[in-house]
Amino acid sequence: MRRFLAIPLLTVVALSLSAQRTPDGQPDLQGIWTNATITPFERPASLAGKATLTEEEARALERQSAKNRDNPPPPREGDVGTDTWLELGTRVVSTRQTSLVIDPPDGRVPLTPEAEKIHAYQLAHNADSYEYMSLWDRCVSRGTPGGMFPGGSDNAYQIIQTPGFVLIAHEMIHEAHIIPLTDKHISTNARQLNGDSIGHWEGNTLVVDTTNFNGHGQIATSAATGRMKAMPQTEDLHVVERFTRTDANTLDYRVTIEDPKMYSRPWTVSLPLTKDDSYRMYEYACHEGNQATVLELSAGRAADAAKAKASH
Repeated sequence: MRRFLAIPLLTVVALSLSAQRTPDGQPDLQGIWTNATITPFERPASLAGKATLTEEEARALERQSAKNRDNPPPPREGDVGTDTWLELGTRVVSTRQTSLVIDPPDGRVPLTPEAEKIHAYQLAHNADSYEYMSLWDRCVSRGTPGGMFPGGSDNAYQIIQTPGFVLIAHEMIHEAHIIPLTDKHISTNARQLNGDSIGHWEGNTLVVDTTNFNGHGQIATSAATGRMKAMPQTEDLHVVERFTRTDANTLDYRVTIEDPKMYSRPWTVSLPLTKDDSYRMYEYACHEGNQATVLELSAGRAADAAKAKASH
């Protein structure tokens, strides 16, 4: 009689993942991953106190989202058209969480009054100078960790691993996040827009620690992050990202953000990415043909002229 060894399913999954290694022994995170979703960045007031959706609630939300896409509201007077390149996603995240922000428990970013004051001033002067505009609108960068947050389109990332390094190529603004696997940051005197990142492995989790920001970046740049779009950051910003492959087609991404002058406490975003090797990342030519900055500032100057004329 043949005998078969019974192995628990979770053990089989763990063994399968442990077998997925690069030639130099790193846990294999390589491939193209996408993160488009209709899950909001912060929890809406209508879902206050509710951390996760039921299966039925999630499907209902997805049906409503599809209906809204198929039947958009009529254009307002003065609208010049709609964006034909939107790829907003069609589903809530697989965890069915009600917001990408999972800590604090209310799903809201704990902004300090000073942060809100600075941000409000910049928004009010958005058309006055390029300095107040989003770095993404200016085609400079989507920031760290803002580049990992879902946007209106181009929500793909290619991870490539080599001995001693992990590279994350972002489709949006074709940025390359190069992460050396080391335990030493560069000198604290060396400050950069997106900081200095170093990585290490904790089991099967890639932990990326980023410091040495120069204070000129923004924590998020996409309108999909709501009130967090173009939120300023300081030199004290500290970002810790964690990438864990939970199965063959899922990469759990978590990031904790700490910046005492901007937030009353650290806060965390959780976002599962989905492997999609059929996805093709094309060149994102941002500066070429970008009229956003010129048009925004031109509109500001036209408004100034109208005010001056009205005052005479």
